[in-house]
Amino acid sequence: MTGYSSGNTVNEQLNIRVAGPLIVARLRGEPTPELLRECQEQVLLLTRGNPVGRVLYDARQMTPPSVEVPWAQRHLDENSGGVRLRRAIVVPDTRLAFLARLAFGESDYRVFYDDIAAATHWLSDSA
Repeated sequence: MTGYSSGNTVNEQLNIRVAGPLIVARLRGEPTPELLRECQEQVLLLTRGNPVGRVLYDARQMTPPSVEVPWAQRHLDENSGGVRLRRAIVVPDTRLAFLARLAFGESDYRVFYDDIAAATHWLSDSA
């Protein structure tokens, strides 16, 4: 297992690592558009050379942000250069689930409630 942690001031809020065929991104606290941009950049960097990047976002320790933050994620996805990501988002409650659905819109994703095992299984079994 290879590890990566962001190397700047958002380090306490963002931890990204490769775990087998998956990229695991853990977000803590209240995210900002800058934090999401940093996360997106690192995820895209780690997916280089893979036809489909499988990403597990662990948002169980994330604080619900204002609605502008999910829209920032959607904008990042629209400008990702056509990279195909399959994402599982693990959330603790319905509010973060709703915000995740706003953030990822029509992309290839699924939201899971506090179930890392099911999210990992879904990502691992997908083609």
